[in-house]
Amino acid sequence: MSKPLTIHHQDTLEAHADTRLPDPHQDVFSKTTLGFWIYLMTDCLLFATLFCTYAVLHNNTFGGPSSRQLFDLPTAFAETMILLVSSVTCGFGMLSALKNEKNKIIAWLAASFLLGAAFVAIELTEFTHLVQEGHSWSVSAFLSSFFTLVGTHGLHVSVGLLWMAVLMAQIFWFGVTVFTFRRLIVFSMFWHFLDLVWIFIFTFVYLMGVI
Repeated sequence: MSKPLTIHHQDTLEAHADTRLPDPHQDVFSKTTLGFWIYLMTDCLLFATLFCTYAVLHNNTFGGPSSRQLFDLPTAFAETMILLVSSVTCGFGMLSALKNEKNKIIAWLAASFLLGAAFVAIELTEFTHLVQEGHSWSVSAFLSSFFTLVGTHGLHVSVGLLWMAVLMAQIFWFGVTVFTFRRLIVFSMFWHFLDLVWIFIFTFVYLMGVI
């Protein structure tokens, strides 16, 4: 009886010692999250520069129509609500990942994907309408800054849709693993960041532009 007890006690000590070792997956997760936060900070600088440029140039219409005459506030509000709802569905996907519910994760991400695609479609329709009416980015400094700011955000959303499609495929094939969960968290940070940027665009470009 003494030998099994000795082995069991030794195993217990080894297991207790292992719990004090750093988790390599957690270490990688921390580095990945920190690196992505640094990326988001650089993206903040990019959008801050574009906002400042728009603030300086939004009155330089070169004799053309102003923002009050061009912007359609109901359309911009619809875009805002679509993107905010997509952020909510993305959050539900994260909650499902914590419960290891693969099918629910894919369903919530699919809903976010459809909402994000609808947002991009509305934005492209708005741009097409402006260009067809003769208000392209080359007409004035105001329109150049507007197309650059809003278009850069739209490009980020388009990249996010591609990222989301790849992520859904990975979760479908591999399920919720350490790697797919980490990628889902990083994507969620990116998607919520885009929602925050759009709130600023809606407020300072569209809302203040029609007042």
